[in-house]
Amino acid sequence: MRLIDRYLLRQLVGPVVLATRALTAVALLSQSLSGLDLIVNQRQSALVFLKITLLYMPQLINMILPIAIFVAALVALNRLHTEQEIVVCFAGGMSRWRVISPAIRLSATVALVALMMNLWVQPAAFRELRRELFQVRTDLASTLVREGEFTEPVPGLTVYAQTVDGKGDMHNLFIHQTKPDGSATTYMANTGRMAQRHGASVLILRDGSTQEFSSNGVLNYLTFNEYPFELGALNTTGEMVHYKPSDRYLHELMFPDLAQDWERRNRLSLLAEGHARLSSPLYNIAFMAMALSAIIGGGFSRLGYGRRIASIGAAAALVRIIGFVIQAACEQSAWLNLLQYVIPLAAAGFALRSVFRQRVSRFIDIRRSTRTAPVPA
Repeated sequence: MRLIDRYLLRQLVGPVVLATRALTAVALLSQSLSGLDLIVNQRQSALVFLKITLLYMPQLINMILPIAIFVAALVALNRLHTEQEIVVCFAGGMSRWRVISPAIRLSATVALVALMMNLWVQPAAFRELRRELFQVRTDLASTLVREGEFTEPVPGLTVYAQTVDGKGDMHNLFIHQTKPDGSATTYMANTGRMAQRHGASVLILRDGSTQEFSSNGVLNYLTFNEYPFELGALNTTGEMVHYKPSDRYLHELMFPDLAQDWERRNRLSLLAEGHARLSSPLYNIAFMAMALSAIIGGGFSRLGYGRRIASIGAAAALVRIIGFVIQAACEQSAWLNLLQYVIPLAAAGFALRSVFRQRVSRFIDIRRSTRTAPVPA
């Protein structure tokens, strides 16, 4: 790579990295705000919250990369063009392909990285995320009791605790259980705590009493110092983690197991997700080409390129929205998956066409100017 190529590449890499960091930070902030429910309502630790937030990063980065490339390329190319550095490159005999090749190589490299993340990193991260969310959802300590609220974890069981301290102890506990035979039992205890006994989850009640109404209306009253309340009705260990299309690897998306009912019914959704994994990295190249078209695709202007940049930015947003619409439509018709590749490739083709067409128009203008020039006496 020649010196001028390395210089142009360095001018693009810096803004791309900065834009990716900034947009990723904004996306993580938005994701963290939506995930505060894990701490507030589910009473999970900050470590679990941080882990779940970070596991979302591969998908967030893949969505952000095309936007970061587009914004960073516009900033870098606009500075190079307004300072006439690109004009100097052309004046020095460099072809348009030589000038734009560092940008195209950078976008192709980013597209390759995005493809690797789509095929391996994102499924691995989302599988771990799904397992972590499954553990949070099946955590008895968080689903059974919510401080100051009456909860009904399963039909026929109502639980209330006035306070829950930092050690996990529940104070002023109330439990009302209705059995299938019509009898009802009420438990009241000063304190309660989750525990494991003989491999089963139990709620240890201390310093309390039970009141049981049998089906024939007889009241039985009992006080206790310690009572293990069985949580077998809440045991969900037999439930399995279900992986969504975003959690599956490419071979699972393209070749689903049709012997399973869910995969057979959602075959088109899986196929659409698989083609989206392969086609979405192309938007990095398309957006870089559109940024090149916004700056180099027109003539030089000392007044800036605000109007041209605004129109190309609107076109880029429209292209990405159409891509999302096509992906959603592919869940109804398999042949539409071809359009997931056509949209970014067509956008890149039209953008590069405007870049190279400008060279032809400038060459014609030069010829006309030489023809109409006055002949010296």
